[in-house]
Amino acid sequence: MNSSGDAGSGSRATQELWSAPFRGSRPVNATIEIPGSKSVTNRALILAALASTPSTLRKPLHSRDSALMIAGLKAIGCGIEQLANGDLVVTPEKFYGPASVDVGNAGTVMRFLPPVAALANGLVHFDGDPRSHERPLGPVIAALEDLGVTIEHGGRYSLPLTLNGNGSLHGGSIDVDATSSSQFISALLLVGPATQEGITVTHTGSTLPSMPHIEMTVQMLREFGATVELSEPGSPKHWWRVLPGALHGRDMVIEPDLSNAAPFMSAAMICGGSVTVKDWPKQTTQPGDQLRKIFAAMGAKIEMNDRGLTITGTGAIHGIDVDLHDVGELTPSIAAVAALADTPSSLRGIGHLRLHETDRLAALAAEINALGGDVDEEETALHISPAPLHAGTFHSYEDHRLATAGAMIGLVVEGMKVENIATTQKTLPDFPGAWADLLAQK
Repeated sequence: MNSSGDAGSGSRATQELWSAPFRGSRPVNATIEIPGSKSVTNRALILAALASTPSTLRKPLHSRDSALMIAGLKAIGCGIEQLANGDLVVTPEKFYGPASVDVGNAGTVMRFLPPVAALANGLVHFDGDPRSHERPLGPVIAALEDLGVTIEHGGRYSLPLTLNGNGSLHGGSIDVDATSSSQFISALLLVGPATQEGITVTHTGSTLPSMPHIEMTVQMLREFGATVELSEPGSPKHWWRVLPGALHGRDMVIEPDLSNAAPFMSAAMICGGSVTVKDWPKQTTQPGDQLRKIFAAMGAKIEMNDRGLTITGTGAIHGIDVDLHDVGELTPSIAAVAALADTPSSLRGIGHLRLHETDRLAALAAEINALGGDVDEEETALHISPAPLHAGTFHSYEDHRLATAGAMIGLVVEGMKVENIATTQKTLPDFPGAWADLLAQK
């Protein structure tokens, strides 16, 4: 386990252990509604804050990450009101400092908000959880400095930092190495319309993870009225150009978070039976939509209908050899299902996950192996072979997707404990309650 994983485990002794519900071979039969997408919610909040007219965001996600984004935008002057039904009304205002922003351990907050804060007049200080100081932020800081923004970061190019904005951002052409996170690209594109000259971003790295998230950013910019140009498929370099211009407020419904559907969908595969996820979009840029193809390849039956998506277990879980480079956030759930498969699996192209909430490759290998599993870890891949699992404590490393992976294994491994299940509040308001509701339906 590397230092990032160890850092996440430092408080294990004080973390409450959650008894994962055991289901065994009793089939599930449930219909569920997944809360709104974190990725869409936080992008919509940024764009609504930059728009020229108010927006209403319906069915947004209410979780720690979205609460941090809301608090950060309000700290620099944006008006955000939560209605009784949970919808959000965003009223754009001129940004200002001094202000202090807590990013927690939210990648979208620590990377998307500094470019927005560059449009504020005055000092804006950013800090967060201890792990946030270790997560990569340098490309965003360097890009803003190249655009003329004054940032105090002690030469570390990481949090904590203080940004001194002058109320405007000139814009221009920027080279960015986004090998470790596509969020570096999205962060600069989102603020493009509010700059004086627009922004052109060219990716200079060898690989670009999570391309669907950049496609989501481009689509949402266009939905708010921005003009976005981009390189042709197959071009030697990826580049994106966002022209300056006013964004227009929107009345929009936030899609359900398809990545968060993974643990619930897996219950049908692991225990048998069927799970229907309501309102699964027919078209989406969310990486979670790839679950349909991946789980089908692992033995599930997938159907789209008027209610949404229905997944049915077929009595077998097959291993899979798959490149998850573009959909890395699905890795913990797929690894948990693969640990229960009847043939080996290889999950490839996921080296960038070592820089997420924790080193997810090292953490998954350590936790599954501690239960008797057989996981071999490479720099950019996990190789998982069938092995009988036994009860134990599944450590979460303060990573929401590790915690849900432990719950999934606990469905058929009696006596499983999951450390710090509350960390799932990062993207799911009440995972334990939703998990109990899933298993209680008949």
